[in-house]
Amino acid sequence: MSLDLGFHGDRELAEGLVDLAVNVRPGTPPPWLREVIRSATDDLAAYPDATAATAAVARRHARPPSEALVTAGAAEAFTLIARAFHPRHAVVIHPQFTEPEAALRSAGHEVGQLILRPDFRLDPRAVPESADLVVLGNPTNPTSVLHPAETVRALARPGRTLVVDEAFADCVPGEPESLAAARDVPGLIVVRSLTKTWGLAGLRAGYLLAGPADVRALSRPRPPWPVSAPALAAVIACSTPRATAEAGAWATALAADRAHLAARLSTIPGVRVTPGSRASFLLIKGSLPASSAAGPGPSVRDRLRQAGWAVRRGDTFPGLGPAWIRVAVRDRATNDRFAAALTGVLGPDLAATLGYRRQRQIVRSRTGADRKPRPWLTAARTSWGCGWPDGACS
Repeated sequence: MSLDLGFHGDRELAEGLVDLAVNVRPGTPPPWLREVIRSATDDLAAYPDATAATAAVARRHARPPSEALVTAGAAEAFTLIARAFHPRHAVVIHPQFTEPEAALRSAGHEVGQLILRPDFRLDPRAVPESADLVVLGNPTNPTSVLHPAETVRALARPGRTLVVDEAFADCVPGEPESLAAARDVPGLIVVRSLTKTWGLAGLRAGYLLAGPADVRALSRPRPPWPVSAPALAAVIACSTPRATAEAGAWATALAADRAHLAARLSTIPGVRVTPGSRASFLLIKGSLPASSAAGPGPSVRDRLRQAGWAVRRGDTFPGLGPAWIRVAVRDRATNDRFAAALTGVLGPDLAATLGYRRQRQIVRSRTGADRKPRPWLTAARTSWGCGWPDGACS
């Protein structure tokens, strides 16, 4: 089955749904950052100059400016990598953010997939020696798994480009496994994003860190002035010690909220929470009732939508199936309400949870028209697989 690699969490959103599908930190951008961005619009007649933003990013990670490139979000960085390099054997380690593979395929490259089995831990020996471009997320989206820095370093080889997506690295207090400051890893390109922590999805701001030769190569396919002046101002502001301290404080609070949500979800019968989560989301798998003998019914994601919750479907990530969903960590009250909703969706009294009446043969729709009851309301319980042999995902 062909997966939609271009599917992203924002497509899950709809009016009236509680958003657990997008991983942007709630309440962002903060007021001080909004003011920085607003002030940057006062001089829009001038062409944007990335010099100061490049220096700020480099200083943040203790590198020279020649090893930093400010981009219009992480997505542009992946596109530049796909256009600037010509791998003979590209390998993307999945499940992970699909945009790097989509960019490589769009540029005409063949892409191999290394799909990790649950619990999604990486053995560097599983990557083929012939791979000359390897892409890995750390922490990985959607698994939330944080790989040790030494494990990631072990992927490096002479003649190999190693792309590490650290879009969620600042979710981890102190960023202990980040390679953003590593200058001794051959072929390393670290991609960072300001989207999630600072709420800048609509502004498009990020950067990459690499050796000077790779930075020059990645700069060549770009049009002039690719990053706007407000985005450059945001990059500078988010690279200051003040901003780093704020992000660190949020990461500490996030860890407590994530642990609370994981503990709540782990008590729900039939729910599997991916262990060791370190990002701003959890990857979970649920056991679902079957719709009929003819085939599967709605997924857990579909049922949650009917209960008023938007979550990120898992079946567009290579290696996952329709039983998997990614859930953003929110404040404790929202997390508790979601845990209660998921308990109802997966529990035996499913019809009552969703507002249907089991004993009736006619169900009233939102528009008032009568229709037949949905088959999955009275179906027996079963478990949806993820594509691996029996027991691998249990």
